[in-house]
Amino acid sequence: MRLGVTMFATDLAMPIDELARAAEERGFSSLYVPEHTHIPVSRRTPYPGAAGGELPEEYRRTLDPLVALSFAAAATRTIEVGTGILLAAQRDPIVTAKAIASLDHLSGGRVTVGVGFGWNVEEIENHGVPYAERRDLARRHVLAMQALWRDETASFDGLLDGVEPAWSWPKPRRRPPVYLGGAAGPKLFAHVAEYADGWMPIGGKGVKAALPALREACERAGRPPARVIPFGTLPTAEKLDHYAALGVEEVVAGLPSGPADEVLPVLDHYAQLIA
Repeated sequence: MRLGVTMFATDLAMPIDELARAAEERGFSSLYVPEHTHIPVSRRTPYPGAAGGELPEEYRRTLDPLVALSFAAAATRTIEVGTGILLAAQRDPIVTAKAIASLDHLSGGRVTVGVGFGWNVEEIENHGVPYAERRDLARRHVLAMQALWRDETASFDGLLDGVEPAWSWPKPRRRPPVYLGGAAGPKLFAHVAEYADGWMPIGGKGVKAALPALREACERAGRPPARVIPFGTLPTAEKLDHYAALGVEEVVAGLPSGPADEVLPVLDHYAQLIA
């Protein structure tokens, strides 16, 4: 079982390069950071946390994930760096594909791309994206990015309107794996089966019950079963054993978004689970 970690990287949290080094030194497999471009002050969309209530401060202070991960990658040698999650519908796919490919090239092939559709209606709409269209737009953006990573001459018919075939280098050292976050369901699993390498269930609850539907979606698409990475969990030895019995190979544990003296004790506690 591989264990990764995720933290809201902010201007007030433990510096991301220091966290990356500390995680690598303790044997963690990966480091993920989330994305929110901004939080509109209106706060029309309720916070979707388990208890509702006020939106935590870190949501309005997140660093750009790809800039943050470049510091993490430069400070380390082996740990994988990833987005958990990248809001693909809100991003220009050509610019984002270039940034991810550059990061993967410079890091020696260590980038994983966790993609989400977003929950904050006003944040999404501020990018000119109708909320109801965000899933389709995210799909088209990811497929376009994959074409830019893969093909010498990338074409975008049906994906990017008005964009002609294009060249883009550097290519990634490896094709960045793409995982989709979100709640289990036929729509999400159809997306996973079509264009992703796996599913990244936030919190990790309900994985066992959802696996048959995910396998069925992959079978219908004529592809092998998708990988599953429970994300942002609070791991225990028993929970890791449960996931291992389901065939899960990696779990990503949540860290507090705070200074080093708050983060490192939690990191040390998790490290004991993989010692």
